[in-house]
Amino acid sequence: MYTIPILLLTSLAAAPLARPPASLPPSQSGRALGGVVFVDRNANGRRDDGEPGVRDVAVSDQEHVVVTDAQGAYRIPAAGGFGLVFVSVPDGFISRAPFYRSATGAQPPSAIDFPLVPAPQGATVTFVHASDTHISDASLARTQRLRALVDSIRPAFVLVTGDLVRDALRVGEREATSYYELFASEAARFDRPLWTVPGNHEIFGIERDKSGVSADHPLYGRAMYRRYRGPDYYSFNAGGVHFVGLNTVDIDDTHYYGHVDSLQLAWLTRDLAAIPATMPVITFNHIPFYTAMETVNGYSDAPPAPSVITVGGKSDFRHNVSNAAEVLAGLGGRPYPLALGGHVHAPERLRFAGVETRFEQAAAVVGAGGRAGLKLPSGVTVYRLTRGRVDEGRFVELGMNERPESK
Repeated sequence: MYTIPILLLTSLAAAPLARPPASLPPSQSGRALGGVVFVDRNANGRRDDGEPGVRDVAVSDQEHVVVTDAQGAYRIPAAGGFGLVFVSVPDGFISRAPFYRSATGAQPPSAIDFPLVPAPQGATVTFVHASDTHISDASLARTQRLRALVDSIRPAFVLVTGDLVRDALRVGEREATSYYELFASEAARFDRPLWTVPGNHEIFGIERDKSGVSADHPLYGRAMYRRYRGPDYYSFNAGGVHFVGLNTVDIDDTHYYGHVDSLQLAWLTRDLAAIPATMPVITFNHIPFYTAMETVNGYSDAPPAPSVITVGGKSDFRHNVSNAAEVLAGLGGRPYPLALGGHVHAPERLRFAGVETRFEQAAAVVGAGGRAGLKLPSGVTVYRLTRGRVDEGRFVELGMNERPESK
């Protein structure tokens, strides 16, 4: 067993005020969408005779959140969002098919069904938190090593908190899509559900002076992630816990920064309203809510990713979520034991006196982190859920020669 470097903090710094979102608003198609969430007993992906609906399951278009009725049927009266609709997979099930569908061209009212396969769970559910694969041909062996670890640990599922690809920020479409396709190919080889969220390296083309990409490109910004990986924020349930994946990478012209936009905040309120008030919540995202690693790495005002960004006349640190306090307030006092992040390339734990939530970042799969003699290993963290309670986690090194790579 390996130990995780632990940073214990006893006070919580005041978080910056929220800013208006820099992202585009959701599309307002106004079209009704509907369908059925059902038990796919033979796992063939379609509803056959005798396969019942599943009640009380949340379905969302990343804007509205509705709950299935006693027959498993749902209806979104006027769909918006970004052209995707997903099911918040309930406890005791997995989705063999993608948990999301494209809403484009769907014919209401029963166009989008979600088959769920029963997956009985024991008293304890194990999951792996990995991050920052930065996949490319050069680093492919490290992602394959991650898969080998997963095969050995055999968790119920894996969370990968962003920076999946080497780079989409600063390159053209052909190179960016080649990385996305490589990640998709490797992800398909995992025999466990792989839940991902975007990192800054998934945000396509926004450093336009380097990428040569126009801001009106159809895959610009967050759209490329949605094309390849589906919703960039969503939820699912496992082990008595409600997991919420957030996109904490916002965009201001040619720069990314840590921020959760108002569209997600509104969605989060609706998503949480669909679960019991006593159900524990675990969030996972790329840029962390709070981190001490910026003090380890040191302040920088040099490109391409200086420590501070000024948006709308207000300056904030860009490598943590500038409106973290607003996000946490949106949890509304619910049990919130764990907030998981990536981005900092370090296995980090933050604890604040009097605060229930542990803020924990994963190491980078792509290589070691840390500076100035503080070398932090590459690896993953393994957690165990028992009746809705999460343990301290166990760090497992990747077990390969380290090749540090900057974020």
